[in-house]
Amino acid sequence: MRSVAALAAALISLLVLLLVHLGTGPVPVSFREALHAVLGLPGVDRALVAVVRDVRIPSALTAMLVGAALASSGAVMQTLFSNPLAGPSVLGVSSGAGLGAALVMLVPGLSVTLGAAADAALVLAAFAGALLVLAVIVLADRRLGDPVTLLILGLMVGHLGGALVSVLEVAAGEGALRGFVLWGMGSFAGVGPERMPWLALPIAVGLFVTLVHMRALDAMLLGDEYARSMGVEVRATRTRLILATGLMAGACTAFCGPIAFIGLATPHLARALLRSAGHRLVLPGSALCGALLALACDILVRRVDGLPVNALTSLIGAPVVVWVLWSGRRWARMATG
Repeated sequence: MRSVAALAAALISLLVLLLVHLGTGPVPVSFREALHAVLGLPGVDRALVAVVRDVRIPSALTAMLVGAALASSGAVMQTLFSNPLAGPSVLGVSSGAGLGAALVMLVPGLSVTLGAAADAALVLAAFAGALLVLAVIVLADRRLGDPVTLLILGLMVGHLGGALVSVLEVAAGEGALRGFVLWGMGSFAGVGPERMPWLALPIAVGLFVTLVHMRALDAMLLGDEYARSMGVEVRATRTRLILATGLMAGACTAFCGPIAFIGLATPHLARALLRSAGHRLVLPGSALCGALLALACDILVRRVDGLPVNALTSLIGAPVVVWVLWSGRRWARMATG
């Protein structure tokens, strides 16, 4: 009952934050006006309705989707790799997406050549980079079958991607470099209504796959041998879950830039809140906490003009990581139920 109450409180808090978000920005909108604009009720200026529906609702939905996706991915990866410091960026997926974006933004003359199609090319290139890294990881998993080695390989792929981006930055012009730096700060404001389905679809697929495998993840908390004794096909399950988490992380990075620490820190907040390591609670709890955290960060970004999302997520996430390192064995006992 305590866990159910905590999930209900998180859901109510998310709805309250959503209304706060819809009213926050350069154009002030009251709670009443925001609610009327969402429900299509009369009595609200058309300009305010356009601001709420065309700008703030897509931004809020983007923040919630990305927060939920990254947090769920982190919870799954921490189980798959038996490592409390695993997260979506650890496998190099975010670095692959960053490399794809860098190719479009930093290669001299390419963005000018693409013209009006440069924005679409940026998303497609980032997504392609993430999927390429994901394919390498899946092939390596089939060959190696060792989660620790796979984790090290992901870190090396991430460093390689970062090194290639650094080379491109040296060759880039000043304007292109400035644009790439801004993209790297992260933002939830770049996904309009027409692009929302392309972000929501891979996240929905990834979340569905992770929820379907909750029982298998619970068995894998106690080790691969125990999971096999419970009838879990460990390698096939790991491959499907790596694909799902990589798909979500790649989509989030492609549309919003690299968002730091949400995937790493939020699952630990969910476990502490729910006092449980069971994925029946941790996965929805992580998704709700991730959506809450991302939405709260976007509200603060709107209130403090010029503050990057990544700075806020790092300020919140870094202390959680320190706490995980400090608690060490206590986390291990909690992760095994």
